[in-house]
Amino acid sequence: MEWNSLVEAAWQVREQAYAPYSKFAVGAALLAADGRLFVGSNVENLSYGLSQCAERVAIGAAIAAGARNFLGMAVVADTRVPVSPCGACRQVLAEFGVPRVLLANRSSHLEFRLEELLPRASAGILDRGE
Repeated sequence: MEWNSLVEAAWQVREQAYAPYSKFAVGAALLAADGRLFVGSNVENLSYGLSQCAERVAIGAAIAAGARNFLGMAVVADTRVPVSPCGACRQVLAEFGVPRVLLANRSSHLEFRLEELLPRASAGILDRGE
């Protein structure tokens, strides 16, 4: 998978993050199987539990546009080591079957399969026996 365009889109949308409380801006770019690209940045709220992570904003945009099949997501932030999705985002990535995730900072990146980020994601609550 070619990650350069996703990483660039994630850095660009990161500039739109609304992070007045943490000052921690994150960008995400999601590639749909049909070639469409969806982006998201984190959106904080004074009631912190209502904040939205960049990953879930990107997935929400994709779902709202009718996309259901995905190839991968890039997530970027200005951190010492590449940023990693929170547990809630990992679960949402699993729900929509995002198979590969690239985590990047300004100088390096790490690539993961979904199973590495959330082992046994298809067992239990996502294994509906349908």
